[in-house]
Amino acid sequence: MNIQSAIIEGVNILNSKYIQTAQLDTEILMAKALGKDRKYIILNNNKNLLDENLEYFKRLVKERSYRKPIAQIINKKFFWNSEFFITSDTLIPRPDTELLIEQILKLSKHKNRMNILDIGVGSGCILLSILKERKKFYGTGIDISKNCLNISKINAKNLQVETRTKFYKTNVDKFSLGKYDLIVSNPPYINKHDLKYLERDVAKYEPKLALDGGLDGLSEIRKVIIKSSELIKKKGKFILEIGFDQKNKVINLLKKEGFYINSTLKDFAKNDRCIVSTKI
Repeated sequence: MNIQSAIIEGVNILNSKYIQTAQLDTEILMAKALGKDRKYIILNNNKNLLDENLEYFKRLVKERSYRKPIAQIINKKFFWNSEFFITSDTLIPRPDTELLIEQILKLSKHKNRMNILDIGVGSGCILLSILKERKKFYGTGIDISKNCLNISKINAKNLQVETRTKFYKTNVDKFSLGKYDLIVSNPPYINKHDLKYLERDVAKYEPKLALDGGLDGLSEIRKVIIKSSELIKKKGKFILEIGFDQKNKVINLLKKEGFYINSTLKDFAKNDRCIVSTKI
């Protein structure tokens, strides 16, 4: 069987499971099966496949047909300007989270040096993307998952920023090391009762630890805000990702802990997604 025929078969299988990105996903999986890029697949679609490559491709398509996310199958996800190593232990970086990067780069445009803390660092996509852009900035990432920290370390090395990063396995409540010019966090903010209504790709395959925000969706956000008010320098910036319906409640929490609200930003779907504040 040649590449084109196998891809048509794969697309049909994914279409039958109502996967909207069937064509793109199938091409990515073929590239993974052959150890090539998508360009190779498109330019060589009449090339015959070895049996072992075809079997591997079929296994990958089967995994995707169960709604396992592509990023977890191929163990990588492109975010901002870099490719990140991803496993089922970390939340898959979302395009909406790039909003945080944009804001931080704007705010730090005239800064020569900054000390940044990322609370719930996950794959490291936020912190490491900033350090890649700002060569004299230093970053600390904390997470309660040892596996996440190991993945962050791999990504720091791949992005060649490992000499400017430190990682600690700790709950935010127990962390008290240093004072920071900027704190960023994308904490779990989904209401515990709403987890079962998430898309199957997310609900079944992504880590609950990175999604579950407790009974009101705010339990982790509350902890992050309280601790950040202690760890941040005066006039330091605090950038927080939030759920679409949490803006007013989170603003009240921030004000209570001595933060001035600079702005709130909407994501691509026009939902409130990010709050920028300053410690006063």
